[in-house]
Amino acid sequence: MAVWFEGRSEVGSSIEQVQRALEDHGQHFVGVVGLMPGLHTVELVDQGSDFVTIKTNEGLMKRTNITKQAGPTRVVLEFDEVYEAGSKVTASTHFVDEFTPSDSGVTHHLVMSDVEASGFLGFFYHKFGAKKMGNAFLKAYEDYFANTPN
Repeated sequence: MAVWFEGRSEVGSSIEQVQRALEDHGQHFVGVVGLMPGLHTVELVDQGSDFVTIKTNEGLMKRTNITKQAGPTRVVLEFDEVYEAGSKVTASTHFVDEFTPSDSGVTHHLVMSDVEASGFLGFFYHKFGAKKMGNAFLKAYEDYFANTPN
């Protein structure tokens, strides 16, 4: 597992709120992805027990092998993503989101690994995009949980 990005942030929620949000992973992913910079159209196309397909203004996002582990002191969400951003770039990434209670709410630990991206633009994405993308996901989760009812 080659780690591409690893970071932490504090989200203003409870561990119970995180667990409730993940009960419908399709709506959860649409809510988080919809807060990513540059995405103004985000629509759930299909979902099953361990996959979702989301259409954005940039392309098609397929998240598969979704697993959730939830307990009183830890929630872990893990999945693989293939994002086809038009004809320009296709990127695949493995995500692990871990949530643990903290004094100020919940600590979100994000690990993005095994990134592969095609083509010329994919090379630049892989080489230089880790910090920007990782921090954008951390911020999207902060904003998502700030606006999700307890």
